[in-house]
Amino acid sequence: MRNIKHLLLLATGVFLLTSCAGIQTLTIQTQEPAQVTLPTKVEKLLVVDNTANQPFDIGHTKMQLGRKQAEKVSVRTDSLSLIYTEALTQFLNEEGFYDIVMLHNEPMRTDNEYWREDPLAPEKMQELKEASGADAVVSLDKLLIASDWEDLFLQQGYPYSKMTGKISSTLRVYMPTQEGLIPTVQYIDSLYWEGFDISSDGMAYAEFVIPHAENALKELAIYAADKMTYVLTPHWITQERWYYTLGSSTMREAEAFAKQAKWEEAIAKWNDFYLSTKKTIDKAKAASNIAFGYEMLDDI
Repeated sequence: MRNIKHLLLLATGVFLLTSCAGIQTLTIQTQEPAQVTLPTKVEKLLVVDNTANQPFDIGHTKMQLGRKQAEKVSVRTDSLSLIYTEALTQFLNEEGFYDIVMLHNEPMRTDNEYWREDPLAPEKMQELKEASGADAVVSLDKLLIASDWEDLFLQQGYPYSKMTGKISSTLRVYMPTQEGLIPTVQYIDSLYWEGFDISSDGMAYAEFVIPHAENALKELAIYAADKMTYVLTPHWITQERWYYTLGSSTMREAEAFAKQAKWEEAIAKWNDFYLSTKKTIDKAKAASNIAFGYEMLDDI
């Protein structure tokens, strides 16, 4: 392991150097760990909505053609926390990492202080766990939404517009721990749309259509829930990897083994070349290849 790390450090110096060497690239799937790691005994999750509804007329603006400044508008957002928690429950179940992920059907709060977080009390967490059989409770404790709409120009009577939707959410994972810690995940993001606003005309057609603000923000809530899925579960991502090729017979043999996914044999050849070459840049390239080979063996 220490040797591999040494080789990685040596390899970092090669990336800005140039030579006639070639590079082979390939696409691989790598598993990324969950950002919030729960104990292995946690097999059943309960997702709850612990937010207060944001008023329709707060956080939304629209700049119409011919106006010098945007005006405040109302956008229905009362269903967004439900959409968020439903989507999160569905996505977590689809990942199959937990035995089951359940959704608590009733919102936890009835107050109107939408800007304030009101974390679950230990007694309430225990009550939810006992009623559902869950090992841990995932609570959406705050959800803030904003949107900015601007009409850009008019064509054939229809405005071409752009809109930015912004979301800020706080998730907490409530579970009994000896340390009494409550993992908290704060997430801020945005999405952008543009196109013709033909929502008032059911007969119109355009290649680029901007959704109604209410529908766009529902899409944003689902998008955020999808991102939070990977905070709570390991997940696979597609990445590009590459290794160096050189004209020596040893490096060509290594390349042949690599193309057949025979990584142990390729590593052995790259190591032979590393030990035999006198050139620092070639040593660095071989070191990079060796580190890559061990990654493919999942041995780092």
